Amino acid sequence: MLTIYFGDMDGVIDNTSVYFNNTYSAAWLEDPLAQRIIKSVDKGVVLGPNAIETKILGVIPPEKLSSGTKTLLLLLFAAQNVYNATNCGDNCAYWILRISKRHDITINLHHLMNFGNGRFTARIGNTGELIHSMDELVLVGADCLRGGLR
Repeated sequence: MLTIYFGDMDGVIDNTSVYFNNTYSAAWLEDPLAQRIIKSVDKGVVLGPNAIETKILGVIPPEKLSSGTKTLLLLLFAAQNVYNATNCGDNCAYWILRISKRHDITINLHHLMNFGNGRFTARIGNTGELIHSMDELVLVGADCLRGGLR
């Protein structure tokens, strides 16, 4: 299940890019879902454990992946931590939902991420409420971000 905590929270890993660079395993890039995420978000093709080919940047090491992709890979392979997903674009929302179907994850957001028009289930960590749509997320999330007690 996906848990979303809005606003400041203790224990969150804020700089996911630096954390990824210092903790990722080259073996992560062998995972088919990781390769799909890299292709979808960064338009990259994994050539090997230390090389990703991109149209714009050419061949890059994993450390040069976007912050959004790095955050998704951390959620996939190191889900025991809470990550600040604010640096993820809305193009990461689909993958966050997919990863949350594999195992429980918690993300921290300082904005309302667009999870699309479909139904989904997430728990709002600030309130404990379960939401099932963007309409519900906007109502609860905006109140949390404004500092409401709800």
